[in-house]
Amino acid sequence: MTQISFMYSCCFCRQRLMEDRSRHMRLREWLIAQIDSGEYAGLSWENEEKTMFRIPWKHAAKQDYRQNQDAALFKAWAMYKGKFQEGRDKADPSTWKTRLRCALNKSTDFQEVPERSQLDISEPYKVYRILDDTGRAADPAGISLDSDCSKALRDTHLPMQQDSSLGDSNKAAGWSVNGRAYACPSTGTNSIPLYSSQVSITDYRLEVRLFYHGNLVQNLVTTSPDGCFILQGCAPVGNERIYGPCEAKKVFFPCPDIVHLPPGISEAMTRLLPHLEKGVLVWVAPDGVFIKRFCQGRVYWDGPLAEHRQKPNKLERERTCKLLDMTIFMQELQNHRQRTGPEPQYTVDLCFGEEFPDPSQPQTKKLITAQVIPLFAVECLRRHNAPNNVEMKQSPPHRKANE
Repeated sequence: MTQISFMYSCCFCRQRLMEDRSRHMRLREWLIAQIDSGEYAGLSWENEEKTMFRIPWKHAAKQDYRQNQDAALFKAWAMYKGKFQEGRDKADPSTWKTRLRCALNKSTDFQEVPERSQLDISEPYKVYRILDDTGRAADPAGISLDSDCSKALRDTHLPMQQDSSLGDSNKAAGWSVNGRAYACPSTGTNSIPLYSSQVSITDYRLEVRLFYHGNLVQNLVTTSPDGCFILQGCAPVGNERIYGPCEAKKVFFPCPDIVHLPPGISEAMTRLLPHLEKGVLVWVAPDGVFIKRFCQGRVYWDGPLAEHRQKPNKLERERTCKLLDMTIFMQELQNHRQRTGPEPQYTVDLCFGEEFPDPSQPQTKKLITAQVIPLFAVECLRRHNAPNNVEMKQSPPHRKANE
């Protein structure tokens, strides 16, 4: 073997050894290294604490899409995992992006923050939060938060109550949603704790009520952690080999003849239903309740985070929308307990095919509507009211015909 060949062989072996070692890095370590490198346009830290980051998310179909720049990070991940090699494999930006998205979604180190993401701008991006090993938001300051109450408040991003006189029963009061701890904060040193003991529930349940022209035609409770589809026909089909099977409950619109309707209403409903194929997906997450519209037909909504009360709120197609914010809900619950605010809202109303809210027409006159009720909120309010001996029904009453 010549000296040049020997040197090339040694360099090649050393490079392969370094690659093999680096491939033991978890996605978390790899991604943090890429952010810190500053080599990828648009990939940056979202906050000074470096607990959230921004990742560019431009669609390959965009006219101004630049593969070398917009797909650079996705390509790097594919190369790192040995799924793509220059000169050997055909470039496939969509597949690269899918692989990284799948890895982020399946990883327990990250949590998407939809309310911070911007997907409808010229340079779209998503925002993710880095979690610690217990699934909580990473605490970069290294502050030790020993009490259950403190941890719960930190997880819900509520302001910390620095009151050393809080009783142990207050510290233990809480429950969990999707494995996250939450607590109903106390009102002060002399307040009655919301719960007499620790309550641990993982409550993904959603009560779904479907109405045809104001008539209740279906009422059920879903229990899947993936949420539920409300739809006509088939749910959107993903790549189960990559993402795994979707376990979301499918709630189908019943046939219009299930209830007696005024002349012309049934026909109008029959014309509307085909446009609701693929429907909407609603789910509970640690940060709140979310929805995503997949159907061609327009969908409007009203609820705790609705922008308008007297004019329509439209759901954009294939864009995640936050319906209820956990932090706001908890703060409003605290205010209600302190008698400084009303009972927090949590019921979401959906209207299919017609503008809503609509001051000119009552909700009961709309063709197809739905109510979605996150039962963790019902349970929280029930426990919140229990010490005061205030009766709390398991869910809000059905809408009356004159509402």
